[in-house]
Amino acid sequence: MATWKLGRNTSHRQALLRNLVTSLILEERIETSAVRAKFMRPHVEKMITLGKRGDLAARRQAAAFLMTRAAVDKLFDIAPRFGDREGGYLRIIRNGWKKGDGTETALVELLGAEKTLEAKKEKTAERRAKRIEETRKQMEEAGEQPLADAGEEKK
Repeated sequence: MATWKLGRNTSHRQALLRNLVTSLILEERIETSAVRAKFMRPHVEKMITLGKRGDLAARRQAAAFLMTRAAVDKLFDIAPRFGDREGGYLRIIRNGWKKGDGTETALVELLGAEKTLEAKKEKTAERRAKRIEETRKQMEEAGEQPLADAGEEKK
């Protein structure tokens, strides 16, 4: 049976695959080459199907494939959101070509990742605003004049 070679020997290719799948599950969105994205798709689908099963044997199979325990835990946390879907758990969006070597890139994301990523952005913005406010207070207490647009994004 033919398989994607990716210019690597078997063990390197398997390690690359496991790392890509683990990263996608942990981050819910990654950017990689289009060929790698197509290479990893069936394996991500299989992992999510294991997560939907949710039994001990499925957890052990996922743990044998994924690189970290955190990825296994997150897999079994996000799998229920795919509920009654029979497949097609991820989206591959072609981004264009890299300038250096002309490789076609793609954005790979799990369906429903938009909500999670928006929540992360909001949380980061809140932390940043809090940090800016604390810095301004410290500068005022020290008697220094805070800059008018320090830390604020320009529009």
